[in-house]
Amino acid sequence: MASAPAAANRIELEIGGMTCASCAMRIEKKLNKLDGVTASVNYATEKALVEAPAGTDPAELIAVVEKTGYTAAVPKAPEPEADDEDRPDPELTSLRTRLIASVVLSVPVIAMSMAPALQFDYWQWLSLALAWPVILWAAWPFHKAAWVNLRHGAATMDTLISVGTLAAFAWSVYALFWGTAGEIGMTHPFEFTVEPSDGASNLYLEVAAGVTMFILAGRYFEKRSKRRAGAALRALLEMGAKDVAVLRGGAETRVPIAQLAVGDEFTVRPGEKIAADGVIVSGTSAIDASMLTGESVPVEVAEGDPVTGATVNAGGRLVVRATRVGSDTQLAQMARLVEEAQSGKAEVQRLADRVSGIFVPVVIAIAVGTLGFWLGAGFPAASAFTAAVAVLIIACPCALGLATPTALLVGTGRGAQMGVLIKGPEVLESTRRVDTIVLDKTGTVTTGKMTLVDVVAAEGVERAELLRLAGAIEHASEHPVAQAIAKGAAEDGPLPAVEDFQNVEGKGVQGVVDGHYVVVGRESLLKDWTLELDPVLAEAKAAAEAEGKTAVAVAWDGEARGVLVVADTVKPTSLEAVAQFKALGLTPVLLTGDNKAVAERIGAEVGIDSVLAEVLPEDKVAAVARLQEQGKVVAMVGDGVNDAAALAKADLGLAMGTGTDVAIEAADITLVRGDLRGAADAIRLSRRTLGTIKGNLFWAFAYNVAAIPLAALGLLNPMLAGAAMAFSSVFVVGNSLRLRSFKSRAL
Repeated sequence: MASAPAAANRIELEIGGMTCASCAMRIEKKLNKLDGVTASVNYATEKALVEAPAGTDPAELIAVVEKTGYTAAVPKAPEPEADDEDRPDPELTSLRTRLIASVVLSVPVIAMSMAPALQFDYWQWLSLALAWPVILWAAWPFHKAAWVNLRHGAATMDTLISVGTLAAFAWSVYALFWGTAGEIGMTHPFEFTVEPSDGASNLYLEVAAGVTMFILAGRYFEKRSKRRAGAALRALLEMGAKDVAVLRGGAETRVPIAQLAVGDEFTVRPGEKIAADGVIVSGTSAIDASMLTGESVPVEVAEGDPVTGATVNAGGRLVVRATRVGSDTQLAQMARLVEEAQSGKAEVQRLADRVSGIFVPVVIAIAVGTLGFWLGAGFPAASAFTAAVAVLIIACPCALGLATPTALLVGTGRGAQMGVLIKGPEVLESTRRVDTIVLDKTGTVTTGKMTLVDVVAAEGVERAELLRLAGAIEHASEHPVAQAIAKGAAEDGPLPAVEDFQNVEGKGVQGVVDGHYVVVGRESLLKDWTLELDPVLAEAKAAAEAEGKTAVAVAWDGEARGVLVVADTVKPTSLEAVAQFKALGLTPVLLTGDNKAVAERIGAEVGIDSVLAEVLPEDKVAAVARLQEQGKVVAMVGDGVNDAAALAKADLGLAMGTGTDVAIEAADITLVRGDLRGAADAIRLSRRTLGTIKGNLFWAFAYNVAAIPLAALGLLNPMLAGAAMAFSSVFVVGNSLRLRSFKSRAL
């Protein structure tokens, strides 16, 4: 076993045809029976990750999946230029078409069958004409899945849906053509009779059509949410530059990024994305790498320094030599991290599917047993078949089909009103077990933007004058730190004009303001002018830097005049949010790419004791994994690309909607507002929604369990079974609607 990883060949397959989590389990079991193969099949992402012996042909694995009754294919290479959001999904389109048709055709059938006032002459034949396309065509995916499962000796909810709807339809056809249900003027009264009858006048078309309509609705909404599983990878790939200005023959030639090769030199102008990982050949600048590293302060770079693709050049012109391109870049590696974390996430099996493995075969066995018992007891075949159909009808999962979708729709609708977007039913089970919540610092706990937080003026210098002169010259710079100072200074009034402005690469800026020659930047820039900070200013600068803040020195007319302190500030609501996490029984952990001093200061400010600082993107995934290995169930809240893989790896990923699309798509829950208290609301709402789903499933199954014996004993004719089933559906919907009263605590 120890040598297996070295010789292993990692193969990814896209799986088609799965309808529930038990399908994934069946495929996984079949693949794992192969020698040396370890497979993990994820129902949510519809992918299989297979560790197979070196030299294994993917065609062998595909053949096994196809023999199991599903489709498989090796995924095509991702295309960043492709707009997959608008690309039609044949399966989703088919489901939508079937759902719309079933709604249009089923509603009149249900209305006529349940309301005698609508039962005109020949109404039953119109019901048949409307219902048969629903039962045979719209429900075809269920019948097909049931047949596939039957061939492989398995039973799922598809089996029960198929058997129940077909039995109801078959008996209705019998009653119409060979019974008395087809007579002119026949009515279908709503009677609560418990005496056995031959059932030859009873129709169950509304039951079969209604069940099909409700289950299709659930499948459609589920499929629509699952379709976005790969959007994080698309968004990540689209972050990179699309073209690049390559230096060839001394001239710049703009070419597609795919044509960039290792060793090529390319230029990066201010504001442009760096096209690939490389080393600076000439130029100095500040690089905004926050989207990849989480570091809030731009990094000063010069000749010989390495740079990463997809980061932004915030300063001067650079010439970079490419060292890693295409799939070798850090951006591409992060894409693989997100994909592996998503694919490796444990499957969450639907509660109804777990029980159905036992429930479905038992119901079918009871129906067959009921038929045999009644025939053996000497009752007419029609009576025996009526009792058997009643068993199937009462067990037909209408309430089960509504249990998850209605609670999910009401819960997610209420969440959307509160700015909490829950992606699907798979998300909810994790919220119940979560005991640790990992918080990214930049943009999540903090604002993610540099802000002027302190002004220290030298003796005899007016604070307003210091801000006015420094703010004016910084206003002419594009550097994020300069912009923070300029914004802070502008709050005290308009800033004067600057003359002879000069940007000193990597050190700061200088120029003339109101007749004063002003120098603003690093202490090294002041030393170039043989200027020194006095002890008070030097102490203020050292204290600020010890807390992880950025200190900028200001001088004019040959003398140091002050120090301006800039930092990423904590959001006003973060302290309360951390308190809410603790009240929910969660242990908060602060995780950041910033330095230890910054992280500990922020942690202390919001009440977080556990702080992990200077963490690289790949280390964030490892940190989450380590917590999981310790038995923790981990939620992760983040907003940057650097958080995307960790969000996918966590048991529950929550993305701030103010962050990047990559983080949002990789997460299970999106918080539209930039308020961290929304994460506490999201967990509370998810737990409440899961509780509602469990309650719905319990009552749906309890109703089945209680009513099946009555049906088997002939005390419940199929019409009454249909009415009881309708009541259970109303109960489930009513229970789900209670979620509308959920209130946010982010007041």
